[in-house]
Amino acid sequence: MTDRAINFRDKLALIGDHWSPRVIAEMNDYQFKLARIQGSFVWHRHADTDEVFIVLDGAMTLEFRDHAVALATGELYVVPKGVEHRPVAERECCILLVEPRGVVNTGDAGGAYTAPNDVWI
Repeated sequence: MTDRAINFRDKLALIGDHWSPRVIAEMNDYQFKLARIQGSFVWHRHADTDEVFIVLDGAMTLEFRDHAVALATGELYVVPKGVEHRPVAERECCILLVEPRGVVNTGDAGGAYTAPNDVWI
């Protein structure tokens, strides 16, 4: 445990790559991860967990096979477990993800966008 607050801007300044979530805190078995995103991610699902997206700066869209949800700064959306989705950001967007420890960012899709897990900043 630290005696200092975690500053999102300071931590985001340490992230250079898009689609590479970095852990900034844990609560029980859940991790809080910051990421910079831009462009279109892969279609994927997480069979065993919901996934929380919180937009800290910018705008993004969560695409689903039959609809889309637009998110702006200060907005949050929970993707239910097992639901196929794809995050998209036309311009760079900074997000906070909340998910259980060990969740692979590409879910069942795998591939080139799969980021190393449990990387702390």
